[in-house]
Amino acid sequence: MTVLVTGATGHVGRRVVERLVRAGAQVRAMTRRPDRAAVLPGGVDVVRGDLDVPSSLTAALRGVERMYLFPVAATAADVAGAAVAAGVRRIVTLSSGAVEGGYDTGFHLPVERAVEASGAAWTHVRPGEFMLNKLWLWGASIRAGDVVRDPYPDAAWCPVHEDDIADVAAAALLEDGHAGRAYMLNGPEFLTHREQVRLIGDAVGRDVRFERVTPVQARDDYRRQGGFAAENADFLLGFESYSGEPADPADRSAVDLSALGPLPTARDVTGRPARTFAQWARDHADDFRS
Repeated sequence: MTVLVTGATGHVGRRVVERLVRAGAQVRAMTRRPDRAAVLPGGVDVVRGDLDVPSSLTAALRGVERMYLFPVAATAADVAGAAVAAGVRRIVTLSSGAVEGGYDTGFHLPVERAVEASGAAWTHVRPGEFMLNKLWLWGASIRAGDVVRDPYPDAAWCPVHEDDIADVAAAALLEDGHAGRAYMLNGPEFLTHREQVRLIGDAVGRDVRFERVTPVQARDDYRRQGGFAAENADFLLGFESYSGEPADPADRSAVDLSALGPLPTARDVTGRPARTFAQWARDHADDFRS
């Protein structure tokens, strides 16, 4: 059995590859940048391919029975159709928990619908907020001065560890019983931003200060950082809604949904406790250090 992992050098994709290799599966790793394949374990068949260009997937799909699909909405129907035509019978999509609440209708939902319409057995993995977001948003300021500048100290959510996402995706690829399921994934505990900063400080062994700033000041900081922080500043800070329309940052000033109670985690699929934010901070302690 050959499993194709698209986006194979990404933060979740490469972890899916690692789990499939450990399970003894034959893995083909597709990436636009094969030069980055050094992050993958040995013995993996690395191929070049671009989900933005479905015609580039011909070689990658040859002989594949199962596929992990990174979400690209514009070409999802063509990619799913080509996969089924090539013999793929099971597709596991990386989706988003925002689909669950009807917020994400333009990025991940079209991918889900295209896969469902393809005729393949499907499973959707719907993570909520990635713990990794805090590395991309706060890492630069912690490395530079042991400080996090954020407008919302009391905003609380239960972010999910990328390893939990990969565990569920790998299970859906390797095991039976997951077809037709959509798994929403969160972390095991609600934590405020201030509590998350404290846990990062504990992990790196330094006192990391929380400095409350205005949403405009935080946006300026993120834009100067570039990368993920700059690209997502408007949305993450409340200047933009899920639909891309302008919004009021004041609406997110006290976001605390802990009253919802426990939300679904990887444990519902794997039977193992979901990883905590404290564990994630320890896993990435070196990334937060100078």
